[in-house]
Amino acid sequence: MKALEKLAELGSSLPGRAVEEWKGGGKKVVGYFCAYIPEELIAAAGALPFRVRPEGCTQTPLANSIMSSYNCTFARSCLEYAMRGRFDFMDGLVSMNSCDHIRRLYDILKEKTPARHMHFLSVPHKNSPEAIVWYRRELEQFKSGLEEWLQAPVEDGKLREAIRVQNETRRLLRRLYELRKADNPPLSGTQVQQVLMAATAMPKEEYNALLSTLLDETEGAAPLSGYRARLMIIGSMYDNVDFTRLLEDAGGLVVADALCFGSRYFWEPVEADGADPLTSLASAYLSRPACARMSDELPKRMAFVKEMAREYRVDGIIYQKMRYCDLWAGEGLKLSQVTQEWGIPMLSLEREYWLTGAGGLRLRAEAFLENIGRGA
Repeated sequence: MKALEKLAELGSSLPGRAVEEWKGGGKKVVGYFCAYIPEELIAAAGALPFRVRPEGCTQTPLANSIMSSYNCTFARSCLEYAMRGRFDFMDGLVSMNSCDHIRRLYDILKEKTPARHMHFLSVPHKNSPEAIVWYRRELEQFKSGLEEWLQAPVEDGKLREAIRVQNETRRLLRRLYELRKADNPPLSGTQVQQVLMAATAMPKEEYNALLSTLLDETEGAAPLSGYRARLMIIGSMYDNVDFTRLLEDAGGLVVADALCFGSRYFWEPVEADGADPLTSLASAYLSRPACARMSDELPKRMAFVKEMAREYRVDGIIYQKMRYCDLWAGEGLKLSQVTQEWGIPMLSLEREYWLTGAGGLRLRAEAFLENIGRGA
């Protein structure tokens, strides 16, 4: 599958060929930290949205001199790359109050390694009519800042077109996930994750064309077989393809997830033809499957995990939490309770941003799969 090879390559390096070509055309790149930040606004302003991730970082000596060892290694890795100039290809940066680690990271970046344009969004911690009004005002300020910086008015027509393009991405990714419901899907969880990484690192029009080609190519692909159990991954920010590969090398097959680099990224479409596109964005982004920062959304979050586990016929759930991730630490207790009630086995794993202790993690995964597996 040639499209798969291209997508895997485009999403596996920093900044990546697509970003370099974009920059070569004299256009701007805006990094963003969280799935609650609408890419559509950045795209409508003529810039390329790029999800910030410190691909390949394995140590943080510079960041450790500023951030505490009790900060997660994702936040420290981002600071490390910023201090080393690895993020210099980003012309702008937008962050939000996703968690305390990222909130304070923004302050440090603004002081130590300021981009040409920086913006902070205050995203509500709940979804309600009042919260939508609040977030719409925040998006209006974000839009005004982009317009002033880029000298490019973000008209409603441009914003609606950006929404339509992003909705096409969502539609195609939903089709990709439908393939994973099969007993023997054509793509592994590792391959699907590679496809998802590319979505956050290239122009959406180009991505949609490649993804559409990939979906056509899967029709002639040999189905996967021989796995021990169908797995679902949930928990902290997760973009580590090597971790997914480890689970599948141990005999599992990852068929579903509830992750911000996975289903939560594209599950909720945006109304493209509404009276006010900013309100449509605020409403849809607050309505997407929630992460642990949305404390009031816990019942809906559990319902989403349960329904996805049922639809994808999951044999076991991998709950992975980045070390010192406060939000997901509290979530783990509830998850351990409800998964027992559902009758779905769950393996809890604590990890760093980069893959460490791979041997021990694989042994735990193999033992879990042996207990729940269907047999090869």
